[in-house]
This record gives sequence, structure tokens and C-alpha cells, in this order.
Amino acid sequence: MADDKPHLNLVFIGHVDHGKSTLVGRTLFETGAIKDHIIEEYKKEAEEKGKGTFAYAWAMDQLEEERDRGLTIDVMHKRFDTDKYYFTIIDAPGHQDFVKNMITGTSQADAAVLVVAAPEGVMAQTREHTFLARTLGVDQLVIAINKMDATKPEFSEDRFNEVKDEITQLLKSVGYKDEQFDIVPTSALKGHNITRDGEQIDWWDGKRFLEAINEFTEPEKPIDKPLRLPIQDVYSITGIGTVPVGRVETGVMKPGDKVTFMPANVSGEVKSIEQHHEEIPKAGPGDNVGFNVRGVGKDDIRRGDVCGAANDPPTVAETFTARIIVIDHPSVVTEGYTPVFHTHTAQVACTFLELQKKLDSKTGEVKEENPDFLKTGEAAIVKVKPTRNLAIEKVEEFSELGRFAIRDMGKTVAAGQVIDIEEKEM
Repeated sequence: MADDKPHLNLVFIGHVDHGKSTLVGRTLFETGAIKDHIIEEYKKEAEEKGKGTFAYAWAMDQLEEERDRGLTIDVMHKRFDTDKYYFTIIDAPGHQDFVKNMITGTSQADAAVLVVAAPEGVMAQTREHTFLARTLGVDQLVIAINKMDATKPEFSEDRFNEVKDEITQLLKSVGYKDEQFDIVPTSALKGHNITRDGEQIDWWDGKRFLEAINEFTEPEKPIDKPLRLPIQDVYSITGIGTVPVGRVETGVMKPGDKVTFMPANVSGEVKSIEQHHEEIPKAGPGDNVGFNVRGVGKDDIRRGDVCGAANDPPTVAETFTARIIVIDHPSVVTEGYTPVFHTHTAQVACTFLELQKKLDSKTGEVKEENPDFLKTGEAAIVKVKPTRNLAIEKVEEFSELGRFAIRDMGKTVAAGQVIDIEEKEM
């Protein structure tokens, strides 16, 4: 049975139009998760809309608006199996408008596929997504250099090597080591080097795409820690009741457990747990689940809340101290600056109260006490105050809930980790 296999959450990231959704669809098709006749229907429908190349992408892009625009907006979950793992694919949007959803998807992932189109190579969003993957704790990657059928000449080995060098340099600049990533050529549209040899890529004697992702390692599961499950959505289902949905980050959840949601500060009892539409006896780290909870109304909780054990509830911060690095800010960061912090599934504006120390970004040593400002490329220790209640944890205790990205002006300006918290009385 597939469920006896280890489970991995896999996110597909990369610049818009580089073929992420098509590679997802091709992967689902080649592993038998989507049947031939479904793809044939998509092909026909895509051609009628004048988007013949989008058939595989539609396997994930099920929102009508996405089909019409050819973009991925929300984070979708789909399952497929290899001989070693069963994977849940999180298809994260690449379009700039939707980076906040991409952050949610990436913060839930055990591993990532970074898709880079061979003709264009590394783009601005490739850089942003790579940095976010690193910051959000994704420590194993396969890079699919995609659209090899669109290089000039077709399936150019020279062009593959140029992009490979470019992406290797980028990965190392954000702190990835050689053993943490694998780079393979693909044509998701034509199906080359996904599960079978592409005759046109006859110069390639390395792994195929599915072989590469099959070599990911299963991360250690923090089952001994208290339960932490950030809420992604909340549904009210007739005849069942309130059903929050999210991924277990730490601990174990079982029916009968008493749980508390923070910062909503409401409690209830878990009645049942479902994964991929099947009821399961318990959920552990890495499981994306929906669970029915008694005693909590749909409007009592929302995306961004965190579910924890009633006797060890999630932490709500009055203020917190963090180590940050400024990735890309057009001017400078000063005290009083209030951008939006994205952590797990929450998005909350936070104000910089103090710039405490400027650090050497490579060694972490203190360069300056109480600096007046921070600019792009600089690292620092800062104290911040959320503008509304925020459940967040220290990175050393719950690494999954202690990392964040900072966004402003439609882009990621900084990223960081929580090192200390002044708890709020609730």
C-alpha cells in the first residue's frame, strides 16, 4: 500500500512562464496520477482556448481564472507515487502578484523543484524564490533546466551548461552546498528526460528528473515536540462542522485531542482527521490534513492561526528579536519601518522597534551596535512588534515556525529567524 511509503511534501518554484505547472502535470501523468483521457480532454480544451501548450499545466491550474490567464494563483495539493515515496505536490505560484502564496507553499515543503527555463536562464524571480527556499528551510533541491526543446539550436548542451553554471553560482551565493542540489535538463512539454530518455538529449548521461527527486532524503520528523499546525484554510462542512486545513509541523494529532488555536485563543476537541479524502488515525509532521474540531466555529479561527496542544499552546508575541538579512531594499531600513512579515501561513505587518546590532553577513560577528539604518546585503539583529496578534516561535525550538520573509512594495525585501520572544498575555 502506498501509505506504507515515507511521505514528502514537494514544492515547485521558479519564475513565471518557466514551465512549473507543465512539469507538475507531466510528473502526475508519467507516474499515473492523471490518466491519459484526462490529459486528452485538457489538450482539446486548451487548443480551443488557443493555449495548446497549457494542457499539462491544467492538471494543477483548476481555477477558471488561472486557465484564462495562464497563471497559477493559489497553492494546490496533488498526490503522486514513486517506488520509494509518496509525494504531495504543492504547486506554488511564480507570478509576482502571488508570491505570498508561494511563501506559504514553500514553508510547508520538505524539498523543492526549482524550474529554470533554458532559453531565459536565471531571472529576478528565480533569485527571489531561491533565497526564500533557503530562508524558509528547504535544504534539498532538484533544479529542472526546462524548455530544452526551445533552445537554439534545440536541446543545446552548451546552453544547458551555461544555465547550469549560472544557477550553481546563485545557489552557492545563498548558502547551498553541492550535496544539497541536483541539476537536470528537461522538456516538460515534450516529456524528455522526465522518466525516459529524450533522444534529442543524447549528450546527457545523468539522472532523469524522476530519478533525481526519488533520491531526496526523508527529513527527521519532530514527533516528540508539542503539536504545532499552522492553519491554511477553514471550512464549514454541512453535517460535519468546522474543518481547519493545514500541515502538521511538529508533534502528533489524534482524534480526542484537546487543542488550542492561537492567537484566536479558542479551544476545542479533535473529532476526526482526513488526508487525501481518507480518514486517518493520527497525523504527524509533514502531513497536510483537514480535521474536524468540536467547540470551535468557522468564524472563530482563520488562516495564520496556529493549532497546538491545549496544555502547551502556541506562543503569541508581544515583541520578538530576530536575526535578519536585507535582500533587496530600494533605500534603507530604519526604526519605525512597518512592512509585512510572512511566517508559516500568517501575514502580519510588524514595526521595527530597535536596530540592535549590525552583523557580518558571512561570519555573524557584530560589526556595529545600534546602527542608524540597514541597506541591501546587510545582516542585523532587530527587535520588532507585530501590529496585531501573531503566533510565532523561536527558531531553535520550532524551526518551522521561527522563520519569516519580509515583503514590501510587491517584493521580498528581507528574511530572517526569530531568536527571542517577549510573550503576550492572552
